Amino acid sequence: MTGVKQTSSGRKLAILIATALAALAAATGSTAKPLASGPTFTARSCSSGYKHAVIGGQEKCLRAGEFCAHRYDSQYRRYGYRCIRFYSNVGQYRLTHA
Repeated sequence: MTGVKQTSSGRKLAILIATALAALAAATGSTAKPLASGPTFTARSCSSGYKHAVIGGQEKCLRAGEFCAHRYDSQYRRYGYRCIRFYSNVGQYRLTHA
């Protein structure tokens, strides 16, 4: 009878381990998330005559004559524009072609 008890307890232990592994695999598989996900934004589309740009970390549509921030002049230059023309009547800068 001792041989039967060992076999029975060994079988119970094997079933217990298999069940625990299956439960662990199911739990981790269902809640797994990717480690690195890509950015979830859509690119801004600009109308004809405008140029898409990222200025000061924000997406903009540029065109000559539009208002601009003088502190970002170096960033506007990447896209072929300058922000150096000051209009005193409105107190703001406007974009010009480089």
